[in-house]
Amino acid sequence: MDSANLVGLSPPNALDKENREDSMYGNIFAELESLEPPLGTTLRSVYDDQPNAHKRFMEKLDARIRNHDREIEKMCNFHHQGFVDAITELLKVRADAEKLMVQVTGTNRRLQDAGKEVTAQTEEMIRCRVQQRNIATTVEKLQLCIPVLEMYSKLKEQLDSKRYYAALKTMEQLENIYIPRVSKYRFCQIMAETLPKLREEIKEKSMSDLKDFLESIRKHSDKIGETAMRQAQQHRTFNSAVQKQASMGYGKPLYMLNGKAPSPESGVALEVGVDEEEEHDDEVLTAQDLVDFSPVFRCLHIYTVLGDRETFENYYRKQRRKQARLVLQPQSSMHETVEGYRKYFNQIVGFFVVEDHILHATQGLVTRAYTDELWNMALSKIIAVLRTHSSYCSDPDLVLELKNLIVIFADTLQGYGFPVNRLFDLLFEIRDQYNETLLKKWAGVFREIFESDNYSPIPVENEEEYKTVISRFPFHDAEIEKQQFPKKLPMSQSVPQVYIQVKEFIYASLKFSESLHRSSTEIDDMLRKSTNLLLTRTLSSCLQNLIKKPHIGLTELVQIIINTTHLEQACKYLEDFITNITNVSPETIHTTRLYGLSTFKDARHAAEGEIYTKLNQKIDEFIQLADYEWTMSESDGRASGYLMDLINFLRSTFQVFTHLPNNNNDHAAMSGKVAQTACMSACKHLSTSLTQMLLDSELKQISMGAIQQFNLDVMQCELFASSEPVPGFQGDTLQLAFIDLRQLLDLFMVWDWSTYLADYGQPTSKYLRVNPSTALALLEKMKDTSKKNNIFSQFRKNDRDKQKLIETVVKQLRSLVNGMSQHT
Repeated sequence: MDSANLVGLSPPNALDKENREDSMYGNIFAELESLEPPLGTTLRSVYDDQPNAHKRFMEKLDARIRNHDREIEKMCNFHHQGFVDAITELLKVRADAEKLMVQVTGTNRRLQDAGKEVTAQTEEMIRCRVQQRNIATTVEKLQLCIPVLEMYSKLKEQLDSKRYYAALKTMEQLENIYIPRVSKYRFCQIMAETLPKLREEIKEKSMSDLKDFLESIRKHSDKIGETAMRQAQQHRTFNSAVQKQASMGYGKPLYMLNGKAPSPESGVALEVGVDEEEEHDDEVLTAQDLVDFSPVFRCLHIYTVLGDRETFENYYRKQRRKQARLVLQPQSSMHETVEGYRKYFNQIVGFFVVEDHILHATQGLVTRAYTDELWNMALSKIIAVLRTHSSYCSDPDLVLELKNLIVIFADTLQGYGFPVNRLFDLLFEIRDQYNETLLKKWAGVFREIFESDNYSPIPVENEEEYKTVISRFPFHDAEIEKQQFPKKLPMSQSVPQVYIQVKEFIYASLKFSESLHRSSTEIDDMLRKSTNLLLTRTLSSCLQNLIKKPHIGLTELVQIIINTTHLEQACKYLEDFITNITNVSPETIHTTRLYGLSTFKDARHAAEGEIYTKLNQKIDEFIQLADYEWTMSESDGRASGYLMDLINFLRSTFQVFTHLPNNNNDHAAMSGKVAQTACMSACKHLSTSLTQMLLDSELKQISMGAIQQFNLDVMQCELFASSEPVPGFQGDTLQLAFIDLRQLLDLFMVWDWSTYLADYGQPTSKYLRVNPSTALALLEKMKDTSKKNNIFSQFRKNDRDKQKLIETVVKQLRSLVNGMSQHT
């Protein structure tokens, strides 16, 4: 049975199955015909079903295709006539289309030809629009870059004009504001890389300017200090003028120069001077007027902005310390002139004025602690330098000028707040040195006065001369004032000159005490102490040296004694003079007294002693002329020539003493006392010298004739003593100077040994003042002479008896001498 039949004869189940397959494949074909993916699932369902599914699918597919072909054929047959009609219409349209094509082509060609210019203009417009857009973009970018470039240009101008601080601010704006806006451009990157280098360049240039500034202030310190010290001096002068005007208006002046108070005219002139100083003070110059401080301020700001302020501060302070050491180093010849000291002080003042200005004009570049430390270091060095160099000064005027400079120096720096107490302490040391130089200078002045003095009373011819003398020296004597002119004053010319010079010394000493900020009591004490040194040391030494000079004779010595008496009396006037200067009452508890009384008393005693010494020396010169023949058998019957010359000399000398001016009782008593003491001293020395001549150890033999000749000479001495060469001796007081020698000679002349030996030791002894040892020495000299000159005397009974007597007396005298030595 064929398959068709099988199909047709199939049971109902078979039909259902076939219908299901047709339905299934119909869905599959529907899915395949649809153009929606995916197809994989559909195709997989074909192959995943029953066996021979592929074959069945292909059969169904072929059947599906045939169905579609029949449907297409039916459709074509239905529409064939319309197609043919459309083709015919198309053929007809073809000719028209060709004509239209030709027309369109021509139109297009004409349009192309006409649009070429438009196209070109359009392209040009497009290009312009692109350029315009590019220009706008460029302008926008340039607007961002131009401020950067302007700031950089401004930076360059600031650097060229050395406005470094402003340049740093500009750099800061560039880095923080402007460059970040255009940082993508290369020039900005180069600019950003350049800025650190410019900062370093600014640091170097500002440091270079600072170095130039330091060098400049080192050179200008002298001028700055000079200006500051001149202003301080003007201020001090103004205050002093005001004080003097006040003292003239409301009380007596502190002191009067050369005994004259300032006149009202001087007060007017003083006011004018003050006004002139005030006008001058209107143009006050300060440190910043003389030095441009902008470099140091600029450098400080620069280093502060750069965050390196500490480095700058350390450098500045280090350099200034070095400059301070250089300023404090004095020149080796500074002590020779006042200009050397002035330049030294000007430099120091200029240095510290600059430091004070920096201290107040900056915030912390220098501190008060730093300046105080620097000042203390400098002050120690200054004091050491001044102490050393001032010790070389021998001119009191230079020392005084140095003191004035130190006072102005101290006042100037004190005005800037620096402590200067140690400088005023130094001035007290220099004051002692100043006094020493004054004493040396016045020693020369006193020597000149004494050398030029004629040591004779001052003659005054008329009232005018008399007033001139008493105006220079406080001399008052009622008796002399009553005398008629011409007359003589008892002192010599050196007395008023010495008195005036002592006052000048007090003035000179006062000059140093001024402006030391000391009280009147302290100044009074200083003046009195320095005056005491002048009197007790300088004047006393000059008087002592004067008295010892060989050309000063006895008359001059007596005049010196009179002069010292008047100077001693004038000491109270010197005390009053100091009191008037200082206005310190002499009744003040701690007021120092003048020691001039002891000075002049010592000088007077020295002069008196020198009178006695010179007299004795002159007596010794005459004694050396003695030429005794000690072995002579008989005397010449007259006194020796040398002794008569000596007595004549003594007479004339004492006549000079007695003829000195005795215008008042004091002078008469003084000259009489000196003459009496000198006369007594001369007689005692003459007696002693004659006795020593007899007892000279080199003299071995003395004859009785020599004793007789010697006795004649002693008698002349006694006659001189009894002739009252100097009035005022009572009785035979002057003759007692020869009593020892007289009793000795009487003992030998009378040969009264029995009485001497019998009465020895008795208060009533005739020969009480004859010492046994003296008598023994002289007797032995006579004993030796007897033995030598009388070889044959042993053959004469009287000579033998005399020789035995001498030997017996010698033995007894020796026993007395031995007894005295044992008793002693």
